[in-house]
Amino acid sequence: MIIVKHPLEHCNQAQERMVGQAPAPLKRWHELMFSHGNATYRYHQRATGFEPTGEDWNEWLEGIEAEGFGRLMRQGGFEKGKRSLPFTRYVNEKNDLGMDEFVRQLMGQDEYEEYMRMLQADQANADLK
Repeated sequence: MIIVKHPLEHCNQAQERMVGQAPAPLKRWHELMFSHGNATYRYHQRATGFEPTGEDWNEWLEGIEAEGFGRLMRQGGFEKGKRSLPFTRYVNEKNDLGMDEFVRQLMGQDEYEEYMRMLQADQANADLK
C-alpha cells in the first residue's frame, strides 16, 4: 500500500495501477518508491509557503558553482528558477524544514528505513554491474 498519497488524485490512481501491475517481487519497492516520491513532492510544495525572495535567490546562487548548472540558473533568473527543486530545498532548509526529516515523518520511521535499505541494496547491485 502506498502510505503517502500524491495531492492529485489522478496521480494516485496511476500509481496504484502501476503497483497492481508490477511483478510480485517489485510491488513493495514500487509502494515505497511512490510513498517517498510523493512525500518529496509535498516537501517541495511547502517552499511556496515561505515566499522565496530575491535575497534567498542570491544567497543560494553564491553557494553553487558558476559553471554548468549555476550558469543556467543565473541566466534563467529568479522568476524562472524559483520553483527549481534545488532552490526550493534551499528555501525549506533555510526555514528549518529539512527534507529527510519531513519525508521520514510522512512515511513513518519503519517505512522510511525499509525504503532506504532497498535503495542502498539496489545501488550496491548496480555498482557490481
